[in-house]
Amino acid sequence: MTWMIIRLILTLAFVAGVLWFAARVAKKRGLGGGSSLIEVVARQRMGRSSTVAVLRVADRVLVVGTTEEHVTLLAEMDGEVVEEMLAEAEEERIAQSAARRAALTARRPVAVLEASDDDAPTTQIALPRLPGVPGARRPRKAPSVTRHGSGLVAGSVFDRAAWTQVVEGLREKTVRR
Repeated sequence: MTWMIIRLILTLAFVAGVLWFAARVAKKRGLGGGSSLIEVVARQRMGRSSTVAVLRVADRVLVVGTTEEHVTLLAEMDGEVVEEMLAEAEEERIAQSAARRAALTARRPVAVLEASDDDAPTTQIALPRLPGVPGARRPRKAPSVTRHGSGLVAGSVFDRAAWTQVVEGLREKTVRR
């Protein structure tokens, strides 16, 4: 038992040493360094193999179009304008996140207590009816689970009906509409 623990510790030390060595080599070659001169501010895919990227190189901001074969300078922008646009986008993202949280909070179930004949209160869940939030997705109905067999494997990983239902659900989600 102690020999297994010693082997485990030695193996972990060896793996840590290899990772440390790989990190040093990567740092020497300029890979993975967070404090580089070039910073990618934003990136947007335009097609299968083309993107537009906004790069900050020292105090200059460049808009670059990239494909698999070429990198093309599209424009040079003022750094202050880019900072203002990024700040506005961040404020908009925070506002949308707050609106989503408020909508989710408003849709949480409310417990309602009712008196019954035997003096023990029963709890019912009442869902408030609220209008939908623009741009929010409606939750999909959960698929109903039907079990065709009542054998030992019904509802388990080995149940053929369960796998058939999973495949049908995936087909439904991947069909283009």
